[in-house]
Parts: sequence; C-alpha cells; structure tokens
Amino acid sequence: MNTAFISVDIQNDYFKGGRNELFNADLALTRAQEALALFREKGLPVVHIQCILLDEQATFFLPGTEGINIHEGMKPRSDEKVIVKHTPDSFFQTELQQHLESIQATRLVICGMMSHICIDSTVRSAHRLGYEVLLLGDACATRDLAWNGAVIPAPTVHDAFMASLQDTFAQVIDTGSLHNMI
Repeated sequence: MNTAFISVDIQNDYFKGGRNELFNADLALTRAQEALALFREKGLPVVHIQCILLDEQATFFLPGTEGINIHEGMKPRSDEKVIVKHTPDSFFQTELQQHLESIQATRLVICGMMSHICIDSTVRSAHRLGYEVLLLGDACATRDLAWNGAVIPAPTVHDAFMASLQDTFAQVIDTGSLHNMI
C-alpha cells in the first residue's frame, strides 16, 4: 500500500500574530512535525497544501502577505510537492488527485488546519475518491464558532468534527499511533 502524507494549510495566518489565530495551533504543529519527520525518515511521499484566498471578502490568506506562507516548522523540501488551492477542499480545482495517482498513493495520512472546514472537506473528498484515510486528530486545529447566539468552544468544534469523520470517512488516530501503521 502506497501511503502519502498531506499537510493542509499549516500557514502563518493561523498562528500567534496571524490574521486568523487558531486554538492550540502550536500543539497541532508539533504533532504535524512528528508525522512529517516520520514520513521523511521512511522516504514516503509528502504533499503540502497551501491556501491562497482570492475572494475579495477574504480576511486572511491574502495574496502577497506573510500569512500565506507555510509555517517555518513545516517548510517543504525541494523533493516535496506543494499544491496551491483557493477553496477549502484540497482536491477541488487542484492537481492533488493527479499527483496522488502519479505516485500511486492509495492511503493518505492527513493533518492540518482547520478541522471544521478544510480538513473536513478534504477528508470527505479523499474518501469519495476511494482513498483510505488516516486522520491525525491531534495534529489538527480549529477555532471557536458561533451558532444561534452561542459560542461553541474550539475543543468542542474539533471533537465534533473528528467524531463525524471517524469510521465513515476516516480512521481518526493520534500521531503516536502512526509509527505502527506506516
């Protein structure tokens, strides 16, 4: 089984001082770095997804800003694929599917930002396209949401999305379990 690592939107705007700071972004980064190091050590394929929003209403990931840069802690190597997207779904109108086919990937290990938007849509698309998906729940981050006049705390948002993806669309695991699975 050919396994590829996909790091979704681990970009500066989601960290301290960024335009859309997430809850526990640094912890998710640490876990994502562990997974990245494991894939590099084993010589397995790595794909970095970078979001640049072109919508005039966008408030972060704006073209030409530092916020769009992939976090220094996840800096891609020259032999790692970087795919730019303009919507939440990493597969929509990108070359991701073609790239994964070219390297004959059948299983994807996914992590990144934000659990409730980009991770959710990317995992669902990957499942729809026939990939086996391992989602690193502890290597994802999100933010508080508001609904019906109430604030839903980021940990609750994250847990709800991991629970909704578990079993039907992905196997949600902690990064520590990855060592025994690839």
